[in-house]
Amino acid sequence: MTNSVAGELAGLELPVERGCPFAPPAAYEQLREQAPVSKIRMTSGGEAWWVSEHEEARAILADPRFSSDKRKDGWPLFTLDAATLQQLRSQPPLMLGMDGAEHCAARRSVIGEFTVRRLAALRPRIQDIVDHFIDDMLAADQHPVDLVQALSLPVPSLVICELLGVPYADHDFFQTRTTALVRRGSVEDRQRAFAELRAYIDDLVTRKESEPGDDLFGRQIARQRQEGTADHAGLVSLAFLLLTAGHETTANMISLGVVGLLTHPEQLALITNDPDKTPMAVEELLRYFTIADGVTSRLATEDVEIGGVSIKAGEGVIVSGLSANWDPAVFENPAELDVERGARHHVAFGFGPHQCLGQNLARMELQIVFDTLFRRIPTLRFAAGVEDLPFKRDAVIYGVHELPVTW
Repeated sequence: MTNSVAGELAGLELPVERGCPFAPPAAYEQLREQAPVSKIRMTSGGEAWWVSEHEEARAILADPRFSSDKRKDGWPLFTLDAATLQQLRSQPPLMLGMDGAEHCAARRSVIGEFTVRRLAALRPRIQDIVDHFIDDMLAADQHPVDLVQALSLPVPSLVICELLGVPYADHDFFQTRTTALVRRGSVEDRQRAFAELRAYIDDLVTRKESEPGDDLFGRQIARQRQEGTADHAGLVSLAFLLLTAGHETTANMISLGVVGLLTHPEQLALITNDPDKTPMAVEELLRYFTIADGVTSRLATEDVEIGGVSIKAGEGVIVSGLSANWDPAVFENPAELDVERGARHHVAFGFGPHQCLGQNLARMELQIVFDTLFRRIPTLRFAAGVEDLPFKRDAVIYGVHELPVTW
């Protein structure tokens, strides 16, 4: 780190809250430009390496010498506190926390549920779900409507419930618990939410084992019985991962995507005039907001040189997806929202062997929502100033708490 940067950033702890809702913190840009691989202090305690550039980010995420296993000593506490990490370690590992052959086997067992063919079969049902909630919006007696509650949350919640075979009547329960897990609130609230959600999922899997249906977990149970590999604890961990990750991120991206398009009407016009451009718009919105910044933590298992810096075995590494996705060496004029950019090489879904399992399901949901919402309600607009929107500046997963809209 140069002397000037060291002086300006002395004492800086990361993560830093986004001051502007549409840009990374200024400190991220300073680090990327002058010290793209640098030691930082974490607000949760301890030090780790901070990686800011797109090229180095992808290199680390694809390198097996960087472990995803949170059970290893020295794991960087970036988005977790020590108590929650210990709680996670007391349970069978999630797929995100596995390495090598263990991770490959776990991913291979469920990857068939997310093939292009199986997801294409879901498209008509997702379209029906989106139309249903927009029908309810249009039938509302009063404006404004909170788009978060009316559309952003219920669409991915119902989709993931149907995919997994979870009773939709229970969505409020897991919605409140997953929200607590990703909010930087009290440790006690997160621990309580974790325990309650884990207990709910354990009971759900037990019920599925008694009466497996034609859903993802019914098929997993049938496969395990055929192979003689019944694994209740493994199914609970898989269910926990898919249920918590399968709607919170997509819900926030729906809301932020609408915010991004309404604040850039010329970009919105491009996709309303030509829906074939919506898939590119989805990629650009994912890059632009990068809602899960910093969740790609790793631990070096041997000495590795990255960006001319030597990272020692046992040292923690945090890949900043937000900084990498705003790297001007890769994305020209990154502060501009450009739906024709062709930004599919972003790292909003991670990269390498742990790249998001459900990324194409999320893409499909976002595409259907944006195309349908702006086609059916072409006069949609904010009911309050963007500056008044309650952005989730304190959350691990970025978004807005409320999005009042009218038409």
